Amino acid sequence: MNIEVDARGLPCPRPVVETKKALDGIETGTVIVLVDNPQGRDNVARFAGSQGCKVDIQEDNGIFRLTIIKESGSERPVEKSGNIVVMITSDVFGTGDERLGEILMKAFLNTLWDADTKPAKLMFINSAVKLTTEGSEVLDTLKLLEKDGVQVFSCGTCLEYYKLKDKLSVGSVTNMYDTVNSLLSADKIIKL
Repeated sequence: MNIEVDARGLPCPRPVVETKKALDGIETGTVIVLVDNPQGRDNVARFAGSQGCKVDIQEDNGIFRLTIIKESGSERPVEKSGNIVVMITSDVFGTGDERLGEILMKAFLNTLWDADTKPAKLMFINSAVKLTTEGSEVLDTLKLLEKDGVQVFSCGTCLEYYKLKDKLSVGSVTNMYDTVNSLLSADKIIKL
């Protein structure tokens, strides 16, 4: 089976996400991915390689054509997540330009939802609670993560501080006692 994915013009990480969907949809076969920038080319090639696929890359006038061959048995097994807790402490990802941080946080959460391995819990602390309340650009993604079994918690003190307690739109309100217990019982903690 051959599938073509036109990922030209798509922002990071969409070329990888679309490639993953195409590869997940076939047992064996070829997926041809078109991208229009070196970053997309490298990200898609690295992802395909991590999945045990063979990748051939050709360029024509700034358009990269990645031919990805998926053979029977080439998939890596899905890893179990264990008790991973992701503690998100800001409504932006990283430091620097705030708008870039918003874009990166949205990309992170979308990619997390699309990942095979998911955390057990997402804990939103400080300004990160803005992501779980009315008007957030990531509510749909957080609701999908919750539907997939990821527990979503927002700090009650933080919601009160930002006057958002009545605007919580996904997950549950938590307190510092539960937060400490979740962190101490986690197999792994990832802090953003």
